[in-house]
Amino acid sequence: MKALFLVLHRKDRSPGQRYRHEQYVDFLERNGITCCFRPLLKTKKEDEIFYGTNALPKIFVGFKAFYRRFKSIIEAKAFDVVYIYRDAFFFGTFFERWLKKKSSKIIYDFDDAIWLMDKNANQGIFNKLKNPKKTATISKLADLVIVGNKFLATYAKQFNSNVTIIPSTIDFATYSMIPKKEQKRICIGWTGSFSTIKYFETVVPALKLVKKKYGSKVYFKLIGEPTYKNQELGITGLSWSSATELEDLMELAIGIMPLPDSAWTRGKCGMKALQYMGLEIATIISPIGVNKEIIQDGENGFLASSTKDWVEKISLLIENADLRKRLGKAGRETVAKYFSLEANKEKWLRAFKVL
Repeated sequence: MKALFLVLHRKDRSPGQRYRHEQYVDFLERNGITCCFRPLLKTKKEDEIFYGTNALPKIFVGFKAFYRRFKSIIEAKAFDVVYIYRDAFFFGTFFERWLKKKSSKIIYDFDDAIWLMDKNANQGIFNKLKNPKKTATISKLADLVIVGNKFLATYAKQFNSNVTIIPSTIDFATYSMIPKKEQKRICIGWTGSFSTIKYFETVVPALKLVKKKYGSKVYFKLIGEPTYKNQELGITGLSWSSATELEDLMELAIGIMPLPDSAWTRGKCGMKALQYMGLEIATIISPIGVNKEIIQDGENGFLASSTKDWVEKISLLIENADLRKRLGKAGRETVAKYFSLEANKEKWLRAFKVL
């Protein structure tokens, strides 16, 4: 079997792509499925233009991307199945409809509530060209819809009866444990991107109280948004890098994932929490959406809603090294059992083979 993957970014560029499908490629190919990737954005320069604020370079990249995708659809006839992650192009459903007319078998995969309008400040007027309703259209066109959690599945089943849930996962083969360095100070950290920094901001009042309470005993680390600074907390954001990702995360004694409660956040797949837990980092998250399925409060991590909750749960972990260790180990066991590549690889293989 030959599978054509229509994605936005080149390999090892997008966390979503890495944790949804890229880590399964070797397994799929060992089981007779040849995976060919066709990204819209092929170079680092294009990524930077796409996330910049200047309109003219965006238009230029858009035309290049349209031509690139046009060529991909033409070659689709040589493949047994076409896998689409989120959408085939930035705007509209032209390419998905074309594939359907060509009788291509389509697997459609999404891991966020992308039918809702979550605007990107860098996109300016281009936000107006987005059509969130296209998620429903592509779901109807697909032969199989794969989603990351129950909330997303409930939405997709309105438009397609063939929906399966496969969570975003950790590959323990590459996510191996790195020995922690002994540290006198407790590192409390968060990982994300420029688009999710607004969620980190919701927990800043609690972190300021923690800083006031414990002083130099604690420090804070933020990974994924290098432009972010918070002088009161002593934070200067770090860039994300695949080469240093594990080393950067392993500095954390406590990993946090704050979220406000909204339809968009209820669609999230808890990837930050899984990253922390997979590395035995004691984890505190907001009880939103799938997070309530990942964490059982006090057993494999903590749930926190209010500023008071966050301060209390962080304080418990700061003051009790044994508790941090126990929750960390239980968290890794949870990931291994339910949210690892090994636990979900057969689901991905069946998804392709059934078509």
